[in-house]
Amino acid sequence: MSEILATYLVHDHNGNLEKKAEGIALGLTIGSWTELPQLEQEQLRKHKGRVVSVKELSSNDRVNSYLGNTVTRGIIQIAYPSFNYSNDLPAILTTVFGKLSLDGEIKLIDLEFSNDLKLAYPGPKFGIEGLRSITDVHHRPFVMSIFKGVIGRDLDYLTDQLKEQALGGVDFIKDDEILFENDLTPFEKRITEGKRILEEVKEETGHRARYAVNLTGRTLELKDKAKRAVELGADFLLFNVFAYGLDTLQSLAEDKEVSIPIMAHPAVSGAVTPSEFYGISNELLLGKLLRYAGADFSLFPSPYGSVALPKEQALGIRDALTVADNQFKSTLPVPSAGIHPGLVPLLYQDFGNDAVINAGGGVHGHKLGGAAGAKAFRQAVDAVKAGESLTAYAQKHPELEVALKQWGSVEVTT
Repeated sequence: MSEILATYLVHDHNGNLEKKAEGIALGLTIGSWTELPQLEQEQLRKHKGRVVSVKELSSNDRVNSYLGNTVTRGIIQIAYPSFNYSNDLPAILTTVFGKLSLDGEIKLIDLEFSNDLKLAYPGPKFGIEGLRSITDVHHRPFVMSIFKGVIGRDLDYLTDQLKEQALGGVDFIKDDEILFENDLTPFEKRITEGKRILEEVKEETGHRARYAVNLTGRTLELKDKAKRAVELGADFLLFNVFAYGLDTLQSLAEDKEVSIPIMAHPAVSGAVTPSEFYGISNELLLGKLLRYAGADFSLFPSPYGSVALPKEQALGIRDALTVADNQFKSTLPVPSAGIHPGLVPLLYQDFGNDAVINAGGGVHGHKLGGAAGAKAFRQAVDAVKAGESLTAYAQKHPELEVALKQWGSVEVTT
């Protein structure tokens, strides 16, 4: 039978996880069961939520102290039959976690879709292999930089910064997620002028960076705007998916005329993911669901920087984006925030080749300028791939040497 299997972390003050689970299964489907006449039970049986498993966890003094009571913690799994909902993410999320999310002490950990239901979702258009084909970068992690300090600045300032980053050899450059449509750096001009600059850098260096322009505006205008971006020669789209919704991302990813990769930014996701007691897990929201909805890139906080995720969550997102799945291509993980060249060995150890090393301040804050900051990252990647320590490699590469003095480094031994 087609169904969605939802996994929850629950904290029950009444000490009865089985009753809690059955209450959820009924409350989010048919509402009641034992009170129904036999005929109605038979009619509604196929719509009834099904408790699949209940596993009690050990008591935790810290959790009890936080919640102000001794609670029973557990992992419960409930299957929701597809008869109950249309096969779209808004309907599914409302079914499995709509009013339940108001409980306050329950967290949606994972969703498993039966194979026939997964067919309704596009997955990434390009995925990791497609992005490697576009860039001809095959045997190392990608490097990305971010525009910084461009709010209130004109187009000349933006293109100067774009050129500096491209000259440093980064593979991708993305808009700041807070750069919206404005008179100084309008969307279409960013695309056309950005393309001109990047082609000039290619003529000079042989290297062509790709620029992700921020797709913003009213929801009903986004698809036309995205198609216009393609017509103008945009490389990629950056998209604040959680301000608009996963279904909006899916509608863009499914459109054949929106024929360029989409980079999903995690802005607003922190409103529902950080708590260990409620909300949605990072692994599900920034991992599996973004992949199903069609993101080619997923940005998320790294375990090391200024807005760090717990390491197991960051690696869980990585796994959700890249685990083998016959239905979907893999989404490229982009661990972000607080990254500098000295962290490259750690990033490579934890995320491997199939990831993006992404930095803003770690590029633009370099004492020798943005181009040098970008070069320092490329040099750090080259050092790791060559099996050399950053300190040794920096002796012949001044940009990396300055970066290590400025930010330090984390050497990794295997």
